Amino acid sequence: MAVPTTSGDVDMRLKFHRGFTLIELLVVLSIMGLLTALVAPRYFAALDRGKEQALATSLGVMREAIDRFTADKGRYPESLDELVQARYIRAVPEDPITGRRETWLTLPPPADAHLGGGMADIRSGATGQARDGTRFADW
Repeated sequence: MAVPTTSGDVDMRLKFHRGFTLIELLVVLSIMGLLTALVAPRYFAALDRGKEQALATSLGVMREAIDRFTADKGRYPESLDELVQARYIRAVPEDPITGRRETWLTLPPPADAHLGGGMADIRSGATGQARDGTRFADW
C-alpha cells in the first residue's frame, strides 16, 4: 500500500535534487581545462605571428620613407624624427616586439656613400628570435 505524499515531501525532494554533484563539476572543469590546454598555444602563436608581421610592415614603411627622403633631398636623414618633421611618415611607429618607440636601431650610411646624413637603414632593437630562427635585430 502506497503512502500518500504531501506537498511538503515533494518540496523536500526537489530541494535536495537541485544543483550539480561534485563529479559533474569535476568532469566539466576537466573538459574546460583540456580545451584551454589545446587552444592556448595556438592563440599565443597567432599573437607572435601578428607581431612579426607588424614588425615587417613597420620596417618596410620606414625603409621606404628613408629611400624617398634620400631621393628627394640628395642625402640620408639624420633621424626618424627628421622623417616625421619632413612628413615622410606620420609618426615614429612602436616596435611591436618591444612595445616602445625608442628601441629602433639606426644604421649609418655605407662608408663609400657620398651622401650626408646619419641614417641609411633601420632595424628593430628587440632581443630574441623570430619563429623562423632569425634574430629580430637582423631584419
